[in-house]
Amino acid sequence: MVDEMSPVALYIQLADLLAKQIEEGKLKPRQPVPSEAHLQQQYGVSRGTVRSAIRLLRDRGLVVTLPARGTFVAE
Repeated sequence: MVDEMSPVALYIQLADLLAKQIEEGKLKPRQPVPSEAHLQQQYGVSRGTVRSAIRLLRDRGLVVTLPARGTFVAE
């Protein structure tokens, strides 16, 4: 879960949680990343936080976003 009292920004915490799931194989290559709405509900964060986390994962090369298709775990 994300810690609202942590000095680390929520989107970084969320990105790190998702990165850990990718590394552990819970989210597999070519598998879609859970939807923004699902992540918002699961972690109790705003849509902007989810989008920033996904952008950070994309910058790290862990996910790819395909227009009109969605965001998937990178190979």
